[in-house]
Amino acid sequence: MRRRNAPVAIDPTDVRVETRGPVRQGAVEHARQAVAALVRLAHEPVLYARIKLTAPDNPDAKRPYTAQANLDVNGRLIRAQAAGPSMYQTLDLLEDRVRTRLRRTARHWEELRGRHRPEREHSLPVLPRPRREPEAEEIVRHKTLGDYRATPEEAAFDMEQLDFDFYLFVEAGSGQDSVLYRDGEGYRLAQVEPRPEALGEVMVPLAVDPGPAPRLTTAEAVDRLEAGGRAFEFFADEETGRGRLIYHRYDGGYGLITIG
Repeated sequence: MRRRNAPVAIDPTDVRVETRGPVRQGAVEHARQAVAALVRLAHEPVLYARIKLTAPDNPDAKRPYTAQANLDVNGRLIRAQAAGPSMYQTLDLLEDRVRTRLRRTARHWEELRGRHRPEREHSLPVLPRPRREPEAEEIVRHKTLGDYRATPEEAAFDMEQLDFDFYLFVEAGSGQDSVLYRDGEGYRLAQVEPRPEALGEVMVPLAVDPGPAPRLTTAEAVDRLEAGGRAFEFFADEETGRGRLIYHRYDGGYGLITIG
């Protein structure tokens, strides 16, 4: 039987905290102490711990306080995020999510192999914003991924650990740019060109979209995103054919994720 490492600890001063907006110093120290205490659940070395705290400049605007934690647990990235009406309520929720993810990491991903997926926390709220013409739409964040290949199981585990609602990757068996997302009690996989026969044995509850991803420009994908009312739109780039994903950010902006 493999022996797990003894619990590890880090000093609160080693937890890096970034702030945006009027975040009180007491909240910063509270976040440092809380994450440093939770690290003992990892049972593996935590190479770094970073927290981002955001407070609205104008509380009357009814924008939420948000908090995000990023930990490197012996090379595996863990991410958790939370939003709430006050910073301390948000930090309490963040602690719960970090605790859950660290415990999942210690057990690895056996619970994903069962008939039911892990219970999902609520996503960050998406704030509405006035609709503008596609030509005027600004991509708030553009992230390009490397040619990361994974099985659907590995993608599901990473998606849960990183607290994502969807996960863009290259499916290992088919070589297809793909997106994994939650669907009822399981997961759904969409691919640029669906090849379900190449997936091999899959141990998580999984459905595969039968149709190919639409070939679109980014502006056309924004239009489909707005018209469809979904959180994201998966599509194939009109020029390269590679998988892309446009999504709503919680602050009302758009994010774009590309491969290659």
